[in-house]
Amino acid sequence: MRIGHGYDAHRLKKGRRCVLCGVTIPCEFGPDGHSDADVPVHALMDAMLGALALGDIGTHFPSSDNKWKDADSMKLLCEVDYMIKAEGYTVGNADITIVLQEPKLAAYIIQMREKIAQVLQTDIKNISIKATTEEGLGFTGDKSGISATAVVFLTKIQ
Repeated sequence: MRIGHGYDAHRLKKGRRCVLCGVTIPCEFGPDGHSDADVPVHALMDAMLGALALGDIGTHFPSSDNKWKDADSMKLLCEVDYMIKAEGYTVGNADITIVLQEPKLAAYIIQMREKIAQVLQTDIKNISIKATTEEGLGFTGDKSGISATAVVFLTKIQ
């Protein structure tokens, strides 16, 4: 078994689409970045890669390469899943925390879990997603950014 931890953060930008865990959240702003800037998925990918010491998403999908401009992070997650399976591992479970002052995400959590579980070809019970605020503190609290952490447990494929 292997355990990995990931973190990601992005600025929020008015007029940018807000995609979190593959779900488009209706709001006036979204994470700004080279790809679709799906912050929790980026944290999850870094956790998966880190668990096997395979680098990070910047190594595999660098923002300096226009190939990844506006990339769908769920497709990148599929590629990372393929990488870990090629190493003989699969996701046992994942726990993701999204830190964002607004919008509230409770209504979207189940859909997010379903999308991640589908890509990772696992049961939804193996995917936990939580959302929280920082009560007005820091860059997430002042609504200028979003962050996410992820912890993943990888198991050897039998």
